Amino acid sequence: MKILLYLEAEEFLSRSGIGRAMKHQQRALDLMNVDWTKNSDEDYDILHLNTYGPKSWKMLKTAKKAGKKVIFHGHSTKEDFQNSFIGSNFIAPFFKLYLMKFYRAADLVITPTEYSASLIRGYGIKCPILPISNGIDLAKYSRNPAKELAFREHFNLSDDQKVVVTAALYFKRKGIDDFVKVAEKMPDVTFIWFGYQNLWTVPGWVRRIVKKNHPKNVLFPGYIKGEVFEGAMTSSDAFFFPSREETEGIVVLEALASHQKAVVRDIPVYKGWLDESSASLASDINGFVDKLQEVLDGRVNRTEAGYKIAQERTIEKVAKQLVAAYQQTLNL
Repeated sequence: MKILLYLEAEEFLSRSGIGRAMKHQQRALDLMNVDWTKNSDEDYDILHLNTYGPKSWKMLKTAKKAGKKVIFHGHSTKEDFQNSFIGSNFIAPFFKLYLMKFYRAADLVITPTEYSASLIRGYGIKCPILPISNGIDLAKYSRNPAKELAFREHFNLSDDQKVVVTAALYFKRKGIDDFVKVAEKMPDVTFIWFGYQNLWTVPGWVRRIVKKNHPKNVLFPGYIKGEVFEGAMTSSDAFFFPSREETEGIVVLEALASHQKAVVRDIPVYKGWLDESSASLASDINGFVDKLQEVLDGRVNRTEAGYKIAQERTIEKVAKQLVAAYQQTLNL
């Protein structure tokens, strides 16, 4: 069995959750000793599509014509396309119809959570839809003093400085507006937003938040990976993720794997796997402030329970589920 993994616009998406999910797929297949390629000129048994651009559609049609099986990875839904790029809310209904073309043509749809699976089923898709987490590499996010020092030196943070971090694109959907409003109410805490988005692709009010309309205790350093980011995940006092819509949220898994205290928005995607036993959930500005203050004061620490959730979604476990899905598809 050989898998053709395809991610259209891979360079552009490499910094996104979809890009990281693609890397996880490669790692999972390596762990299971399954042959894979990104070269469409090579022979293969299953096409695993991660994106929905015109080249992806052409790949799908070519694969079908050759009698190959096709898996489409449901990273995206109409719901998580909204409140992102300029014009995304207007385009969203048409985007849904476009996505449905891919879903209907696939032999199997893999999507990260039962919540996203339920959304796709609600579109009227009849092919099998299988929830499989994007997975997490636990070893990568274990505590490392050298990485933590690199993070604090990079931002010139004192040992006693309270720090709250997040990682996301500059989208309203990701809660960038609420992130800044919460920071305004907690001026003694440093808030760092890791991530980058071309500012000309987002609405003007988002652009202004990043450029100037934010308090001095908020930092937008752009996209940073490696030891600085990994050190931030273990060294910070809290991980705050006010996203309004996700299909899973890989960065949340990264925080849990880092034994980080997570404060997230209470949204449907977490139902059944992330709750108040393993993270702090809130729905508005005052709620976020209260939950963060509890964490910063040391009154709440759910990191061990959160880590157990990450353990349930390791790359090794996901690899077995992924290979089982491939074998299931070959037998359809």
